[in-house]
Amino acid sequence: MDLELGPHHARLREDVRTFLDQHWPADDEKAFRRHAIDRGLIYRHVPREYGGSEQPTDPIADDIIEQEFTARRAPLGIVGEGPDMIVPTLLSQGTEEQRREFIAPTLLGDIIWCQGYSEPSAGSDLASLKSRAELDGDEWVIHGHKVWNTGARNAHWMFGLFRTEPEIPRHGGLTFLLIPMDQPGIEVQPIKAMTGHQEFNEVFLEGARTPVRYTVGGRGNGWAVSRSLLVHERNLMGFRSQQLFNNIVDRARDTTIDGGPALEDGALRRTLVDLEADLLAARYSRYRALSNAERGNDPNAALAGVVKKLHATGLVKRLVQVGIDLAGADEALRDPGDATVDLGRANEPGGWALNYMYTHAVAIGGGAPNIQRNIIGERGLGLPRDLRTPAVETARTSNPNRGDGPS
Repeated sequence: MDLELGPHHARLREDVRTFLDQHWPADDEKAFRRHAIDRGLIYRHVPREYGGSEQPTDPIADDIIEQEFTARRAPLGIVGEGPDMIVPTLLSQGTEEQRREFIAPTLLGDIIWCQGYSEPSAGSDLASLKSRAELDGDEWVIHGHKVWNTGARNAHWMFGLFRTEPEIPRHGGLTFLLIPMDQPGIEVQPIKAMTGHQEFNEVFLEGARTPVRYTVGGRGNGWAVSRSLLVHERNLMGFRSQQLFNNIVDRARDTTIDGGPALEDGALRRTLVDLEADLLAARYSRYRALSNAERGNDPNAALAGVVKKLHATGLVKRLVQVGIDLAGADEALRDPGDATVDLGRANEPGGWALNYMYTHAVAIGGGAPNIQRNIIGERGLGLPRDLRTPAVETARTSNPNRGDGPS
């Protein structure tokens, strides 16, 4: 794979800079995103008929666009459960009606989504979930309890897994549904996190309804749909680690260690070299994975997402730890107030503390690190399965999927 920038990519960088000169800063972010879509700069994987810019797969171009937008603090596509998770899932497994109804407004933020996967007794072992949906004419009637639903208080729709065939154990009896949140029978209660924010929620569903046409992938096929969506969730956890690294370097220029610039401290420089090496490894691994996918030569695409997620969450923890050490105790412990997690603003008051807490929590999303390591070891390296109690092992081996919960 040739990673040198040719004339085409050099022109693209200049075109992106010109576009940003013309359109950013902007008072209306939605209008800005529409301009960016028209120029083929964001939502490049989404066909134009569904509101995207429909560009050829080009990881180098994607990287150039992200670099230039990040340098100017200009918004790329909206990050979250909608554009990054349900949109690619609908593109691959949704009906034409579902694509036309949901994708374009989701890309622009007119529809906000939350995910209905985890339950109080079904986290990493998602296949044990108990929330159920029963058919009543042309509607599903839903009863259950979901938890750790990011953004559910503000969401217009939920996508999630529900048990529709109670006589079929575990994976086989699940269906993937799209559910409108603004209806009787749905109650959302916020959960206060250690950051002081209430980003997470739990959702109680008692007699909520959704039309059968909002079934994705067919009745009883929810597990297959969920595994496809999980790849997108893990890809979502890549973070803007390069931006965070740049913030650390900026901080090091303005900080002193033993009376001299921190950036000239030997120990810190060695740490920064190690971090940058990991950043480059992650970037080139992403290029390789995308190039293989484009050639149709990627039999381990799902496994690559697991590796990426595990590496990214570990790397961002290390980055934030270095940043918080440089910031010092007084600034690191400063109350961030109503600020939201933003890697681009980590150097601002309270930013390092907020990011530090967030990176510990997000490591669990999409599957805790021990789950990811088991998947890599067992599926990727062919290692023996870890020791389990006989009851759990029997449940796992009774199904071809062996109970590997996706989150």
